[in-house]
Amino acid sequence: MFSFELSLELVQQLHQLNNAFAKSYALLSNYSDDLKAAIHRYAKISIIGASTRIENAVLTDSEIDWLDTLLTKDGKPSAFLAKKALIENKLHKDKERSIEEVAGCRAMLELIYDQSTSFVPLTETIIRGLHQELMRYYQKAGLCVGRYKNQSNSVVEINHQTGESHIIFETTEAGPLTEVAMNDLISWYNKINLLEPRSIAIASELTYRFLAIHPFQDGNGRLGRGLFLLALLQSQDKIVSEVVPYLAIDRHIERKKSDYYYVLNRCSEGKYQRDPKNYHIEYFLQFIIKVLFHALEDIEVYKKRFNAYQLLSESARKILACFKEYPEIRLSRQQLVKMTRLPMRTVTYSLVALSKKQFIQKYGQGAGVRYQLIF
Repeated sequence: MFSFELSLELVQQLHQLNNAFAKSYALLSNYSDDLKAAIHRYAKISIIGASTRIENAVLTDSEIDWLDTLLTKDGKPSAFLAKKALIENKLHKDKERSIEEVAGCRAMLELIYDQSTSFVPLTETIIRGLHQELMRYYQKAGLCVGRYKNQSNSVVEINHQTGESHIIFETTEAGPLTEVAMNDLISWYNKINLLEPRSIAIASELTYRFLAIHPFQDGNGRLGRGLFLLALLQSQDKIVSEVVPYLAIDRHIERKKSDYYYVLNRCSEGKYQRDPKNYHIEYFLQFIIKVLFHALEDIEVYKKRFNAYQLLSESARKILACFKEYPEIRLSRQQLVKMTRLPMRTVTYSLVALSKKQFIQKYGQGAGVRYQLIF
């Protein structure tokens, strides 16, 4: 039922990946609830940051961590709009679109994590609803929110250093062709998800075909990666579905952004195909397998980070809290003394400890030394 052939090599790679998932599942089963909650949050923040930066947003993970903490404390659906002025004032108003995109991506991911099992079978209404969450804070989206595109929107990669751009692929035409393609894709997904155990291959085809259709005027990349996450959370394989919440998948797509765009182009030869069998989705699957192997390795990284935090002194935690409150700026020792009312010697000692544990980054020399938070 796949639109591409699963070669013996791909089957072997998927088997190796399943074994890696199984090892991570076994490790996670022995972790405390606090540790698992921390790893999930690290992964969620990384996904929000990476997925929005792939689409040229500019917020760092540390800034997103602060924003997420602020909105989580409020806990209301209206929290972002109520605190938008405060957020823009802190993170600079010139980042307005990035802030809106981050808030929308966060809202979409929260919905996917919390209600993935309720989104079975997958429907156009669900996908439109996820798009509404994604775009709900982007003021310029207007009537395009939750509605299929009304004009061409080919995928374009932009080099912001040179200003050059080129088309990755020409997507489906707006109107009936988009509607038919989406209906076919959703029908295919619901059928294969009941019969085929290789959920990573399913998620890869779902995501690729969605990106090739590019059904909405804006937000398709973020939503496509969100659908990849959703498909894995809906996996019939319990090991996959229970490990995925701890993976920062998009972090490694961002790191391989050029490869990501190259593979998207290579699979389609630059054009939307009505018959998905004309694609070479196996190339996208190979890319995704590599991404997932790297994402599984992050679990141990996040575990070490959590354990390192537990071992910090009370003074070091107090100083780290200052950095988390001001993720957008570099702080001096003098500023930290004033904020914490701790002795300079204690502050200096704590800064060394935080730097060694890679919670903060040191900039400059001598009297000009400043420190900034690393997520």
